[in-house]
Amino acid sequence: MLESNLLPMIYILIIGVSVYFFVSSLFAKNEGEKALSWATGSEPEKSKSGLIEWSRSVTHQFTIQWAQRLKNPSKRKTIEKLLKTSGLSAELNVDEFIGMQILWGILFPVVLFVLNFALQYDYPWFIFVGFALFGWNIPVSHAKANRNMRQTAVRSDLPFFIDLLALATEAGLDFQGGIQRIVDRTRGKSVLAEELNSVLRDITLGASRAQALRGLSDRLDMNEISSFVNVVIDADSTGASIAKVLKDQSNQMRLERFVRAEKAGAQASQKILIPLMIFILPAVFIMVFAPVALNFMAGK
Repeated sequence: MLESNLLPMIYILIIGVSVYFFVSSLFAKNEGEKALSWATGSEPEKSKSGLIEWSRSVTHQFTIQWAQRLKNPSKRKTIEKLLKTSGLSAELNVDEFIGMQILWGILFPVVLFVLNFALQYDYPWFIFVGFALFGWNIPVSHAKANRNMRQTAVRSDLPFFIDLLALATEAGLDFQGGIQRIVDRTRGKSVLAEELNSVLRDITLGASRAQALRGLSDRLDMNEISSFVNVVIDADSTGASIAKVLKDQSNQMRLERFVRAEKAGAQASQKILIPLMIFILPAVFIMVFAPVALNFMAGK
């Protein structure tokens, strides 16, 4: 009885919110453009994801002005860090990201409402809430997936890059020249090469080597990169040989990767027990004991 009284109210609320956002967007012609002003004054890069490109155009029309009104500094700082570590900061800014969360958080329950009304499914109210939360988290899930892919690629390439950098410095190049040589040969093929190119660009624009390397650590947010950056900065400050430090760091990275592989193998052997217990052992028991049970029930 309670659910039958709540559903019409939920339907009316969803329709009212949708109409409100649509009408408000018609009167907010320039607010979206103001909200999307980038710090550099340049246009955002075209995203590799078609979903983001489609969401961006709809977000500009309907939800960007509401995203601008969310002023929570902690929330905005968290989103800014997520965009930076996921490599999406050149494609999206904070206002766009929040606007997409609002867009998908409204779009999913609206679509569900239309289906529910047209096909008379009579979904309970909490299904709509679940779909709204799912839509709100779509941009977050996309950013986290990007971050995980970037970190996996960097973790795989880092020992090889450090080896090349050590060889370059032993051959007579300075640290910056070694990075430049590696970037020239691998740029466009590796996430780490693109990030090292950003380090060179920061140094060219006037940042110190330590500042540029700390920026690299902030963008990737990985223990391996933080360790590498700290070792290089310490070597600079103490005057130690960069080549020797880089070789030691490469050996350490390879050892850590070997330990991670061993740990993953041990976890895999434990996880395989789950399908074994759920699917394979019951089937074996049925095949072995079913004939015995049938004979016993038949009195033979």
